[in-house]
Amino acid sequence: MLPSSSASPSSPVCAAVASQRQSQWLLALSLILIACNLRPVFGSLSVVLPDIMRDTGLSAAGASLLTTLPIVCLGLFAAPTPWLSRRFGAERVLLLALLLIAGGTLARALGSLPGLFASAVLAGAGIAIGNVLLPGLVKRHFPRRAALMTGFYTLAICIGATIATAATVPLQMQLFRGDWAPALAVWAAPALLMLLLWLPQALRMRAEPRSAAGRAGSLGRDALAWQVTGFMGLQSALAYIVMGWLAPILRERGMDGAHAGYVVAASILAQLVTCLLVPSLAARCRDQRGLAVGMSAMALAALLGLLFGPLWASWPWALLLGCAQGGLFALALSLIVMRSGNAQVTAQLSAMAQGWGYMLAAFGPLLAGLLRQWTGSFTSSAGLIVFLSAAMAWCGWGAGRNLLVQPAARGA
Repeated sequence: MLPSSSASPSSPVCAAVASQRQSQWLLALSLILIACNLRPVFGSLSVVLPDIMRDTGLSAAGASLLTTLPIVCLGLFAAPTPWLSRRFGAERVLLLALLLIAGGTLARALGSLPGLFASAVLAGAGIAIGNVLLPGLVKRHFPRRAALMTGFYTLAICIGATIATAATVPLQMQLFRGDWAPALAVWAAPALLMLLLWLPQALRMRAEPRSAAGRAGSLGRDALAWQVTGFMGLQSALAYIVMGWLAPILRERGMDGAHAGYVVAASILAQLVTCLLVPSLAARCRDQRGLAVGMSAMALAALLGLLFGPLWASWPWALLLGCAQGGLFALALSLIVMRSGNAQVTAQLSAMAQGWGYMLAAFGPLLAGLLRQWTGSFTSSAGLIVFLSAAMAWCGWGAGRNLLVQPAARGA
């Protein structure tokens, strides 16, 4: 019997569909794993910062600069990222991001202040590139599942930060005999592995041609774009105060280093729930104003509880803080996607929100450290936290409106 004539043409089609699905799954997994590498640099440093200050003689002001410098780089290096993406392709530029993160993290193995500051610049530049490119790649490759993918890669960011925060001190004490330098440098390994996985995929892809909308012009005159930027920056300012200074705050209040690291890690771990749920919840809401204001209030209450509450209550306050901050971070990234009409505008808004936003965010841990230097206590940061939380709620109320940013026409 002759084979059915209908089977022959369908087989290549089925094979092509299966191959395309495999490629989509691999791309989604790769973006999620890349996101895992965007925060270990911050979480690992905070839990050993008192040891670094003791061993190197670094002052509180110098420690503030060390924790602030990578955040400044997040802002500075966000600006050229859209141009690099248009010139070389977003997927290939992500290779550079992973290389910078890996190289910057390895520089910490030197165990010196120049190595630590060089690490801050290199890793900060790589993280900035990744921060800007991921929302645009999600919008382009997963337009129908943008909220779900935003939730997953935000979740991955939190997982990376959680693991680094919880594991750095045990690695330092048990594997590296109290030496903090290799315990910090070991976090280069995931970035190097991801670089090898991403390399063949990136080389197969080409730069996305710009649409007319992508060439439309600047967002600098759009009030909604600035509100999204303000919300991103202010929630990041609080997040980096927590990531950079919560462990030293708890240690100053009498908690041992490992325990403080576990509390901070628990707070970051609690972010996983809201990181995954908030993007889908935000997509189902008529607007996102209530989410922004409610979670800003939660974060404020939890931070004040950690500053002034009894130490035994640190765990519940840390968990509440994590839920609030995970939701705020996921909402900030979701708003970048939801307030833009296409992938090019998403990349443009992402560069603006994360460029200017992280420049604003850098003042958070810097001022917290300087207030500690001037007053001798971290409790002086309470007024700063209240101000940042109120400003974040105000920006979130504006950014949560159900509108799209409108790039101004060139020459207007």
